[in-house]
Amino acid sequence: MSDVDDLTERVEGIVHEETQRHEAGLDLTVAAIYDVDGSGAIDFGGDELDAAVTSPRASNLRHPDDDYEWWELPGGTYLVEYNETLSTDEPLLCQPRSELLERGGVHPTLFVSELGRVPLSVPPAGLDLKENARVSTLRSVR
Repeated sequence: MSDVDDLTERVEGIVHEETQRHEAGLDLTVAAIYDVDGSGAIDFGGDELDAAVTSPRASNLRHPDDDYEWWELPGGTYLVEYNETLSTDEPLLCQPRSELLERGGVHPTLFVSELGRVPLSVPPAGLDLKENARVSTLRSVR
């Protein structure tokens, strides 16, 4: 079994496997974008942890006959939620796709055993993301 076959067996919610799967890994797609509206808090012991205040960012159709909506993101930091879910004991590598990087967007490269929201930094010029856009790649670390 190839590493990519192994990935597809551990990931649920794949939107279109033929497009998302490739030699290097499995692409992850955007389900929702969240604005960070208010600060959170982190302390040493964990007794004073407070989640940041977030809200779903609205998306819009560009044309009335479109099937999918777009998020028009001005420069700043957002949280990305993926369509795909993962639960594994073996950590996997989640990194930004070159298509995101080449447009000035970036998110941290992470070792993950589940897929939570990931911070996305958007350049000052902004970035438009379409529903189900492939922004990250999940790879085996073997």
